[in-house]
Amino acid sequence: MPIKTVEGNIIDIHNRRIFGGIVTISKGRISAVKATGKAYDHFLLPGFIDSHIHIESTLCTPGEFGRAIIKHGTVATVSDPHEIANVLGTEGIEAMIEHAKYSPAKIFFGLPSCVPATPLESSGATIDAALTASLLQRHDLYFLSEMMNYPGVLAGDQEVMEKIQAAITLGKPVDGHAPGLGGQRATAYAAAGISTDHESFCIDNAWDKIQAGMHIQIREGSAAKNFHELIPLMHFAPEKLMFCCDDMHPDDLIKGHINLLVKKSIDLGYDLFDVLRAASLNPVTHYRLPVGLLRIGDPADFIIVQDLCQFHVLQTYINGKQVFKEGFSPPQIPKIALKNRFQALLPPPEAIRIQGKKGDQIRVIGVKDGSIITQHRKRIAKTEDNAYMPDTARDLLKIVVLNRYEAKPPAVGFVHGFGFKSGAIGSSVAHDSHNIIAIGTNDTDILTVIHAIIHHQGGLACAHNGKIDSLLPLPFAGLMSDLPLEIIAEKFDTISRQAKKMGSTLTNPFITCSFMALLVIPALKISDKGLFDSEHFNFISLKVNV
Repeated sequence: MPIKTVEGNIIDIHNRRIFGGIVTISKGRISAVKATGKAYDHFLLPGFIDSHIHIESTLCTPGEFGRAIIKHGTVATVSDPHEIANVLGTEGIEAMIEHAKYSPAKIFFGLPSCVPATPLESSGATIDAALTASLLQRHDLYFLSEMMNYPGVLAGDQEVMEKIQAAITLGKPVDGHAPGLGGQRATAYAAAGISTDHESFCIDNAWDKIQAGMHIQIREGSAAKNFHELIPLMHFAPEKLMFCCDDMHPDDLIKGHINLLVKKSIDLGYDLFDVLRAASLNPVTHYRLPVGLLRIGDPADFIIVQDLCQFHVLQTYINGKQVFKEGFSPPQIPKIALKNRFQALLPPPEAIRIQGKKGDQIRVIGVKDGSIITQHRKRIAKTEDNAYMPDTARDLLKIVVLNRYEAKPPAVGFVHGFGFKSGAIGSSVAHDSHNIIAIGTNDTDILTVIHAIIHHQGGLACAHNGKIDSLLPLPFAGLMSDLPLEIIAEKFDTISRQAKKMGSTLTNPFITCSFMALLVIPALKISDKGLFDSEHFNFISLKVNV
């Protein structure tokens, strides 16, 4: 590779200075950084890093995801293949690593720690402590991904602690997942070896975790948004902060990535060097990533931006190669074989019909737009012919979860907050085990979307009057498409608008729908095995006082 030089105003995060200079690149690394004494109309700075993301949530393959993020100045991601691991196990993790070889960005994977997330739902695989210890020895798995079983950590569960110890023994970080933990419980969680958390919803809990020694990942994703609540921590502990998106859908990814969080932080008046530290330096040092920080000897991973207000990306370099330049589209990603698993059968109509009497009180999942936390509500059920029915006048809709891995009866419940006046939506993206989930105003449309998802071996679907109105197939594990992001985003936008035409007032009904089966997040959720109280961690009946 020939020697290359790049000039501009250089952002030196380590020494907190900006100077006009020239960077020399040789064999993919920075061989020299020299001051020129000139002023330039553009800036060189370390590329951004997403410190925690599930690539599957973008509906893109890792290669296509990498092609998308370099436009926004992201040079690397710390990625948890938790979603595909729940579907395909080790085979899925290996498929993601293989697809990531086609990514122009650097994608670093961890080993999912909770497959399945809980034993309270059906998944396609199990990764136990023995397999965890074996897989963590791989050089291409950099950390143990988010330990979602925080009750198990606090209780000293043997299986959980063996997984954590396996990572610690190998010197690999252990990511956390601890919504609502504060005080002594946060201290105990950190003492077990957990080093990060991206599930802090309030600043007090986040501060408790920082004082316990943990890093806080300020999250701003498509569903969970904690930036404005947590960004004041930048004043007190910038060395303990990182940015992440966690879950990001294609219509958001096409607009921006970590660059948007950097811009927001600067707009709010936070110190430039503190913000850039969270966006690049802290993830590199915490996870010990082979990513450059504009220092001599580092890999030549950096970006050129127009200014330090908008952070409009002009060029992106990775390992000394210009992988993005404004005005030019990155090359298309080649298609490779896709893995999948589907053994579900369409349930008969009577399987989603729940018997009940007039005046019965039922439990209802309460949804709030922009949050993955639900409420545990109780309502008088609407009944017809001795069965509970959706009631669009009160926004009480039926929700069905069907095991996708084997032919089993579905679980049925009711949800409030989606706002549909007609039709149904369905998805094979349902955190974390990714069974089939559907929400609708009537049984016919619910079964129609379930049938479409089974037929296409995964996807998102809208149905109305017994017919599919809109469909986005997801042939890669029922989670991702192999189309370019631009096409995925267009199709996702179309199906989302169709859902809103049916009456939903949610910002994105499909994103919210995908979290209704996430049992580890409060308060009331539903898996393929039934209605689940996430606060008391037990199954409960649909009917109150049974």
